[in-house]
Amino acid sequence: MPDAADQIIVQGIEFYAYHGVPDAEQQIGHRYRVDLAAEIDLRAAARSDNLSDTVSYGDLARLVIQIGTTQRTRLLETLAEQMCAAILERFPAIQRVELFLAKRLPPTGTITELAGVKIIRTR
Repeated sequence: MPDAADQIIVQGIEFYAYHGVPDAEQQIGHRYRVDLAAEIDLRAAARSDNLSDTVSYGDLARLVIQIGTTQRTRLLETLAEQMCAAILERFPAIQRVELFLAKRLPPTGTITELAGVKIIRTR
């Protein structure tokens, strides 16, 4: 990777799913938001102007939504780990993933817009 790492950034991926510690959250569900930055050398794609030399941000978003809506976890930490692992497994050109996963309007007993976790995983 070059000193200044290139990134594909996808922000505001949203889905509705059934994660949470209490059983009630697993039944009622919530809205979730994901922002991610994937480090990848983009020089070949910049030269060729060809999608096959990069990773489609649509494919990244679809993978995140697939994981988020088909897996059930108690903790956001677990779900974020699964998402990062799937991204690194499916897209070998990506060297590092920074992922922010948040539950919108979490049941915290307070007025809170979102609560989440941010993890970084490297190949």
